[in-house]
Amino acid sequence: MPLPAILQGRLRLPVIAAPMFIVSGPELVIAQCEAGIVGSFPALNARPPALLDEWLAQIREALAAHDAAHPQAPSAPFAVNQIVHRSNDRLEQDLALCEKHRVPIVITSLGARPELNDAVHAWGGITFHDVINVRFAHKALEKGADGLVAVAAGAGGHAGGLSPFALVQEIRAFFDGPIALSGAIATGRAVRAAEVMGADFAYIGSPFIATTEARASEGYKRMIVESTADDILYTPYFTGVPGNYLAPSIRAAGIDPATLADKERQAMDFGASGADAKAWRDIWGAGQGIGVVDHVVPAAARIARLAEEYDTARAMEGRVRLRPR
Repeated sequence: MPLPAILQGRLRLPVIAAPMFIVSGPELVIAQCEAGIVGSFPALNARPPALLDEWLAQIREALAAHDAAHPQAPSAPFAVNQIVHRSNDRLEQDLALCEKHRVPIVITSLGARPELNDAVHAWGGITFHDVINVRFAHKALEKGADGLVAVAAGAGGHAGGLSPFALVQEIRAFFDGPIALSGAIATGRAVRAAEVMGADFAYIGSPFIATTEARASEGYKRMIVESTADDILYTPYFTGVPGNYLAPSIRAAGIDPATLADKERQAMDFGASGADAKAWRDIWGAGQGIGVVDHVVPAAARIARLAEEYDTARAMEGRVRLRPR
């Protein structure tokens, strides 16, 4: 099945940047789109809610100016992440602003609503819904999602527990539309591997925390650079939903990561340890792919490196020959 028209001929790489709570803002989205990948941010990052209108105007104006100056290399489309759960009392207001600015792509999380998909389609946009298993994938498609974000093991923040091989192949058995794969993808070789596995896009978040445009604290950026996969802890302790977090940030909050597996501690309210810390603000999420992130750089530089590695991986294809049977 061909990709939606809105994505054709607009990408330097088959990559969608993941919307990261607190971290992603208009500066990062603009840099990502200008460099040729889909940039995204959570609507809830714009606080107060009226700020969302300003951010969307800022992004649209910047990308229009870029396209006018670089007609041979237009920017990639951008996306806004909407939390669809009933607890999000901003959803209707935020969706109206997305309609006002004709947001090209809406990524939905924590529930799927057919009326939201219909609204996005009405203004000419498309929707992706993130899923961690086949059951949720079926539900999202039944309710009108155009594409899926397959959140596999190793992804930053709230993540699934399935191998990307298993998750993509099972979704591909019944869905031939666009799939973005999330889970420890941090190199151009991994982007190409995601395509070979059957995905259309790699969904990359954590490497962009360590960029100059990211709204992460300098300590958070430095910890991404200094950490490896061994420093990632998968636990439901902080939000009630399993997620991947930087163990050094947990220790910095006064909590021993080794105690989180204890069932009695799991039953305690977060904060009962005496630590005045909050998930995402102080307990920092990250995916297992961060071991290759060795510097804080502009987003364009990170994307250029991904592109170089991706092109090298494609050039190497076909060079390995198996012996005839």
